[in-house]
Parts: sequence; structure tokens; C-alpha cells
Amino acid sequence: MPVPQRLNPSQESLQQFYVGKDIHNVPTPALVLDRAKMRRHCESLSAATEALGVDFRAHVKTHKTVEGTRLQVGQAKLVKLVASTIAEIEHLLPLLQEYQQQGRQVNILYGIPLPQSQISRLAAIGLQLGPKSLSVLVDHADQLKFVSRFHDEANFPAGVYVKVDTGYHRAGLPPWGLNKDSLLSDLVTLDAKGIVDFVGLYSHSSLSYNDSTPAQAMANLEAEITGCMDAMATNHGLFPENKSLVISVGASPQVSAVENLLDEDSELSPAAQSLRAVMQFVAGGTQHGIRTSLELHAGVYSILDVQQLSTRCRAKLGDYEDEIAISVVSEVCSVYNNGEREQPEVLVAAGVLALGREPCAAYKGWGVVDRSTFPPKANANRQLIVSRVSQEHSILAWDSSSNDASGGQIPLTVGQSIRIYPNHACITVHTGHDTKEEVDPRFNFNVAPTNLLWVFDG
Repeated sequence: MPVPQRLNPSQESLQQFYVGKDIHNVPTPALVLDRAKMRRHCESLSAATEALGVDFRAHVKTHKTVEGTRLQVGQAKLVKLVASTIAEIEHLLPLLQEYQQQGRQVNILYGIPLPQSQISRLAAIGLQLGPKSLSVLVDHADQLKFVSRFHDEANFPAGVYVKVDTGYHRAGLPPWGLNKDSLLSDLVTLDAKGIVDFVGLYSHSSLSYNDSTPAQAMANLEAEITGCMDAMATNHGLFPENKSLVISVGASPQVSAVENLLDEDSELSPAAQSLRAVMQFVAGGTQHGIRTSLELHAGVYSILDVQQLSTRCRAKLGDYEDEIAISVVSEVCSVYNNGEREQPEVLVAAGVLALGREPCAAYKGWGVVDRSTFPPKANANRQLIVSRVSQEHSILAWDSSSNDASGGQIPLTVGQSIRIYPNHACITVHTGHDTKEEVDPRFNFNVAPTNLLWVFDG
């Protein structure tokens, strides 16, 4: 029996209400997604990974939508995805079946070390998608019992990645500890019996979120690949010799950094040359007698946000207004420009429940205001940020680290509608908006039940 869900408004009713409206004339706070920017980011990274000869597995957790997944997959014949929850996979099931009917090979990875409570739900999906359609992560010997149970319920082996901790310390085992409690050797035994399909090693390291240059992002990706290869070197005697194993690594900043390897305008930097050499070494190579291939995975690259842009992971990136596909439309409630406070400030009707409360290493704020909000004569060098947040409201102020930060009044008016670029798109999309449906009939955005998402081609 499917898990009960809150019912969303019908697609038809949403279209009748929203289609044709200006984004500054909708109920606020409203989350807005620019489909044109999202499509551009998806196509750019897809083209880069294809040119570099590596596989790509798209994470759907940021948007959790059917149409967003379509943009990430594009025309790929091999459809590789990652999802954070079973609900996401269940929601995408019709799309995955559509891809299979088109003759595309589909595999979706449940991106958390397999919980016992989710086995039957995952197996039920497997019965509809068939063999080779589902993969899981393991980083503890006890989880092998769960993977064996999946085999019994789904009637085929799940693909299994061993989760490697390459320094982020969220999940996984260190390279030297993959065989903790005989995890690796027992996994190989189950693979030989056909109870599991041992796919390879998987690492997800977000250390690059604190980067600020392309060289740093590329170095973080290289270190993640090297960490997995160290795991293979340390334990090579335990790996099966008759299989090609996948090394799957990534997080959006360091994966997006591979686009720097395709720069035709200048000679590759030392960091780019080093990363390319490591990628070529792993992709289609043989390490310690074991054949390997390379797979990159990322998710928020498709939308971007203030945090992602602050990493400057790619040499050719524009500003917030050029690159970030997500924004929150909010209304100005009050303006304090006449000495009421130590500095000019503005109160807006969007707080933690609309923006999230994710910090960003690059500045002391929770969002950046779109500069098209300002009158034409306003100083474009100044950056207006969300400087303080409450539950339903927040305070805007000039960024103290930007140019001419102390320079006078904030050029906003009471009742004005503004757009705020959030720090972390994944959090903002799923904070506190009322519902989540595509309202433009041209795009037919079906989405998992959660927040309001209003999409347009900007």
C-alpha cells in the first residue's frame, strides 16, 4: 500500500490561477525556478562529461521533479540517477518506465546506506522496473542482510556500491577500513552467488563547498578519486578479478569543475592537467589487476545558488542574476532609512520558512537580493543581503564586505516585490511553501508532494 500523501491542488486549477501572471504579481513568498537557466546548466555538464568519456549520475534531490529529471537526463541512452528518499523514486517511477519503453537503460541509486525499514518499498519498485534498475549503498556488514532480503523480495540482485569516506565524514568507511567486520569479503561472496551485483565504490564529498577557485574545486575532485583508488589499492586482494568496478565520486562544485578541462581558449592550468590525468587513469583503465570506470554524480549544479556560485568552481561563471535559476519572490513590509537604526534596513515577508537557514562561507547572510530590484540609477556595486532571519520575516542590509557598503539608503519601497537568491537551493525548495506544482502548461511539471514551485522560461 502506498504511503498516504497530502493532496496537492490540481494541475488545472494551478494553471488557471498562475499562467499569464508576472512573477511579481503572485502570492508571496513564492519560489521561482527559471527553466532556461536550469536547462543550460544541465546541457553544459552533460556535454562536458560526454566529451571527457566518463559516466554521469544525476541527483534529483534538489528539485524532486519529473521535468527537472528530464532536463538532467536529456537524450542519454544510459539513464543514471540518485535519489535521497524512496518517495522520490516512487514519484519518478512512471518516468523511469517511460525511459525503459524507449529502450533506454535505467538505474536509480537510493543514496543512503540501506535502511532495513525501506527494503520492501524499494523491492516493490524493483518488481515494476526489473533487473539492473536499482542500486544501493552499504558501509556496514549488517546491511548485507538487508540487501539479501531485497533479492528475495524483488527476485533480482540490487546493484551495490560500498560507500567510501574520503574526508567528509558524513557516511562511509575510510579507504583502509572497507573490510570492517568482513564487509568487503562477504559482499564479494554474495556477488559470486548472484545475491548482489557488486558495482563498485562510491564517495560523496562536499568539502569543495568551502572552495573559492577552480583550482581548489578540481583538487577536491582529484582527492576524492584518489581516495577511492587508495581504497582499491589497500584491499585489492579482496576484489573480484572478473568484474569491471565503477569509481563514483562527486558533489556539484567539484563535478562542475570538470568543465574547466574543456577550455579551448588557453592552455590548461596545472590543476586541470593533473585532474585530467587522474580521470584518464581511472576511466577505462586497470588498477591492481581490476578494470575500472569513472562515474561522476551531482545534483544542485542544475539550479545553482549563492553557495555554489561562491565556490567559483568554473572559470567562466557569471553573476547571481546570470547563473542562479532559483529565487524567492517576497514583499517589502517596511523600510528603515532615516536613522531609526544604526544602518539602513528593510523588513521583508520571507524568513527561515521561505529561505532556509543555511549559512554560506563566502559572506554573512542568508540570501542575496536581485539587483534588477533597484532603480536604474542605484549603485550596482553594492550588494543587498538577507542579514538576519526570523521564522516568517527577515531583514535586508548592505553587505558589509561589498564595495561602498555603508553608502546610504536602501532604494526599496514599501509594498515592492523583490527576488532573493538563497544560499542553498536544496533547502529552500523544500522549506515552507504551500504546495509544489508546475503551472505553465507548456512544461507539464509533475512533482513530488512538497513546496510551491512556479516555473518560467526566463
